[in-house]
Amino acid sequence: MIYRVCKSFHVESGHMLSKHPGLCRHPHGHSRRIDVVLWRQALDTQEMVCDFKALKLAMAPILAQLDHAMAINSRDPARQSLETTSGRLVIFEDQDPTTEVLARWVYQFLSAELAAGKVYRDSGGVEYRFPDGVRLERVRVSETASTWAEYGTT
Repeated sequence: MIYRVCKSFHVESGHMLSKHPGLCRHPHGHSRRIDVVLWRQALDTQEMVCDFKALKLAMAPILAQLDHAMAINSRDPARQSLETTSGRLVIFEDQDPTTEVLARWVYQFLSAELAAGKVYRDSGGVEYRFPDGVRLERVRVSETASTWAEYGTT
C-alpha cells in the first residue's frame, strides 16, 4: 500500500495554439488549476508523505512564471509582435503550449526539484524539504471546470 497526497494551485494564464485550426489559435486565457499528486510507501517522522508547505515552496517559481503570462510556440508567427507588446511570455520551443504540454512542463520541473533534494525556506526562515522516498505521480492541469490534461507515471 502507498500514501498519496494532492495539492492544488491556481494561476491565470493565456496561450495561443498556432497549429489549431479554430479560435484557439488566437490569444485567450484560462483560470487554470494545477493538481500535483505525490506518493510515498511510508509516512515520514511527522506522519506525512511530505509537508504541503515544501510543495508550495517548490512550485512557487514555476507558478510565478506562468501566472498572468502568455504561453506561445517559439515558431508562432505572432511571436515578434507579442515580444514587443506583452510583458510576460513563456515560450515553448517548437511546440504549442497545449494543456497537455503544460502538464508535462510542470511535471518535469517538479521532478527536477525532487531529485535535487533542495531545502526551501519560508519568509520566516523555517526550512522545509521533501523526505526521502517521495515520488511525483502526476500533474493535472485544468483548462476549464470541465477539461483537463494529465502527465505522469500512471
